[in-house]
Amino acid sequence: MKRIKQVLFSLLATTILAACAQEATTDPQPAPPAGPAQPQDRTKPEISYTAPFTGLAVAEKSERRPIMVMINNHPKARPQSGLAQADIVYEILAEGEVTRLVAIYQSQQPAVIGPVRSIRPYYIEIGAGFDAVMVHAGGSPEALATLSRSDYAYINEISNSAYFWREKFRQVPHNLYTSTQLIEQAMADKGMRLTSELPQFTFLPDGAKLSGGETAQQIDVTFHPLYRVGYTYDAGKGAYLRFTEGEPHLELTTERQLEATNLLVLAARHRVLDSEGRRHVDVTGPGDGYLFQQGTVRKVRWKRSGGVIRAYLDEAMSQEAPLLPGNTWINIIPDSPGLSASVHYQ
Repeated sequence: MKRIKQVLFSLLATTILAACAQEATTDPQPAPPAGPAQPQDRTKPEISYTAPFTGLAVAEKSERRPIMVMINNHPKARPQSGLAQADIVYEILAEGEVTRLVAIYQSQQPAVIGPVRSIRPYYIEIGAGFDAVMVHAGGSPEALATLSRSDYAYINEISNSAYFWREKFRQVPHNLYTSTQLIEQAMADKGMRLTSELPQFTFLPDGAKLSGGETAQQIDVTFHPLYRVGYTYDAGKGAYLRFTEGEPHLELTTERQLEATNLLVLAARHRVLDSEGRRHVDVTGPGDGYLFQQGTVRKVRWKRSGGVIRAYLDEAMSQEAPLLPGNTWINIIPDSPGLSASVHYQ
């Protein structure tokens, strides 16, 4: 009996010690000191903007007034500066077999633009449709008269030489240059409006792939029997590389070949006005044309609508042809002999 009591006492003691040990190991540990309170994430959701004339993503919304610069395309003026930064470039015959380039700037501001050349009435129509400040060096009598009796915004180098300069590596008249900084300074000095209600274009989503249309990897365009341009599609760039008179058409500053994501070739009425070879060119339409994108071509109709030239996929011109995000070149050729004789592609 005494032995049993000793065993029971031993068991009881062991149980009590175990319970104490368990209680000690399960005591709550002191909490670590609290760190500094983390601020709440009040970052506003990212807003995506696109450039109005290219459809490309930009950091902020811009209502910057467009600038239109008349660019010399005489052989002695090539290669030019600033064409690669233009959102839209129009190419139209001036006198003889020489074309002139109309560069529209809105989303980029190149430091060098030129050579700058003179203006004609049909170039004024294009610039006015964009509400652009038109930059030029002189012009035909009719063009200068049009500007003088209108409220169009323009900067003529003839009376505003402080906003231009001449380079020594070329001869007059192929050596006149300017910049967007100088142009915007002139706009401010003259009290010109700096913002604009911009024309809107229809763009496909970034990365869109086109289907349908004929293959058009290589394009040849004849403006005049003595002047031709060409384009070769580069699938890696997703753009057409430009050639003038069979040679790569380069940007002077970077020595890179000019390229176009969207290429419109449009036929329009041309009429020679005088012995100097000055022309009237219809930039209102309607007319026929081709739209080249991603190595393919579609026939389009075109007309000036909302101030700017637009391409349409249907005869009634109710379905605007969407552009791919990127720059656009618009070649306007005479409607006689017309598209079939002047444009070849394969």
